[in-house]
Amino acid sequence: MSDIEIRDDRTAGRLEAIGEGTDGEVVGHIEYFVLESPGRALVPVHTIVEPAHEGKGIAGSLARELYAIAEREGVVVAPLCPYVVKWAERHPDQAPAADPELLRAARDWLRAHPGRF
Repeated sequence: MSDIEIRDDRTAGRLEAIGEGTDGEVVGHIEYFVLESPGRALVPVHTIVEPAHEGKGIAGSLARELYAIAEREGVVVAPLCPYVVKWAERHPDQAPAADPELLRAARDWLRAHPGRF
């Protein structure tokens, strides 16, 4: 994996990977929202890596950091993003499974906010 810096832009709902030597270029990101009810959770919806930077482990680094942020904040991740779902299945030690009720609530929130993602 290339050296990247990851920053959380909570206001925009984006966890961004900044590539080393790219003059601050965002080379990948996870779009997410914060679910408040029935429990607080970070809900990743999309993971995107720029084509020129694919295959460098950027998406995995973003997923790992999202789970680390959730752990530091004492919340869970309720993944709707197919990439994050698969990453979590491969890393159960770092990615505890979300309660099905939270996943249902996250899907309902997404349906209620169709223009958000």
